[in-house]
Amino acid sequence: MEPVFTNDAIVFGLLMLTLAAVFYTSSLETPFWKKFYRFVPALLLCYFIPALLNYPLGLISGADSQLYFVASRYLLPASLILLCLSIDFQGLINLGPKALIMFFAATLGIIIGGPIALLVISYIAPDIISANPDQIWRGLSTVAGSWIGGGANQAAMKEIYEVGDNLFATMLVVDIVVANIWLGFLLYGANISNKIDTYLNADASAIEDLKERIKSYRAGIEKIPTTADLFLLMGVAFGGVALSHWASDMITPLMKSYSDTLSALRLNSLMSGFFWLVVAATTVGLALSFTKLRRLEGVGASRWGSVFIYILVATIGMQMNLREVFDNLGLFAIGIVWMLVHVSILFLVAKIIKAPFFFVAVGSQANVGGAASAPVVASAFSPSLAPVGVLMAVLGYALGTYGAIICAELMHLVAG
Repeated sequence: MEPVFTNDAIVFGLLMLTLAAVFYTSSLETPFWKKFYRFVPALLLCYFIPALLNYPLGLISGADSQLYFVASRYLLPASLILLCLSIDFQGLINLGPKALIMFFAATLGIIIGGPIALLVISYIAPDIISANPDQIWRGLSTVAGSWIGGGANQAAMKEIYEVGDNLFATMLVVDIVVANIWLGFLLYGANISNKIDTYLNADASAIEDLKERIKSYRAGIEKIPTTADLFLLMGVAFGGVALSHWASDMITPLMKSYSDTLSALRLNSLMSGFFWLVVAATTVGLALSFTKLRRLEGVGASRWGSVFIYILVATIGMQMNLREVFDNLGLFAIGIVWMLVHVSILFLVAKIIKAPFFFVAVGSQANVGGAASAPVVASAFSPSLAPVGVLMAVLGYALGTYGAIICAELMHLVAG
């Protein structure tokens, strides 16, 4: 169905009005809104309202818009730079090994979740899947590539396992919808993280210490920004974006000249321009954190970074079309069971090592969502934690194809 509004200027206006309404009402001190936002996180609404504007309302369409591309290629790298400006390396070191343990637990959950889901659905409801088993495991390999790494890893799996275009398009829908449903749960979980940490018997003191260190630093340098301050801030952010795109444009062709070697080593993600864009923007932000420019935190660097992140969240939300769920029930059943296995392993490991929910959420999203949404989830806990999500997402890119191949071969065994 053709959306009511196809002009991106109008669509962007609707998204900004949505964000403005959410944050305005969340700032009100009236009993109704205080109670409402106690149960419904503002960030969750920033995600789901655009999804509802897409379907069932049909006002906008993510498929027909360039806004996600603009947000992910321009605003995301700008937000990474601004959020990394005031990074506290000592605070990150103090987080300890639990962050990495939860990241690898998330990867393991995806690797074994695929074959388990395929086995469960084939046993419980064999008639729900219409495609033949050989096509199914090959197609699902692309979902594994996306959920462990990202788009480049997904494309690599398509080529490695010779997935047809029509099947690949269906798997894209499964990937996006199931991942976005889980993202919604994570955003809600961030709002009740204290309760979840209590259930996990987790010690979140290192995370709280990092948040307090950033808060204290900001308070010591905070001032009312002048016009010159804001232009300097935007110059640093988007000058860094320009530098990141330039670096990506230089490095990507160089990597592609070694395509045969990289493909043989399953390092296809190194040929992705988006991968190098994220790496370059993160590197720029980290490098600037050692300079006097880190004092731009005092005029709102992380706040502007958060604004860009929220715009990205809204554009991610408008990509979601719940109608697609009903058109591919069998494959979505596999996707949901797969995600449940992933989640179960995460919480089991978190319970054993007493890891806080922050590590569960960011470890999962660094795999499932990658660089676009891992900092979103981290920011839901605190803007000062966004760099943790970015760094873990880059690790996911590096491991994506290897993990997906293991998962695919296990699914091949199950299907065979």
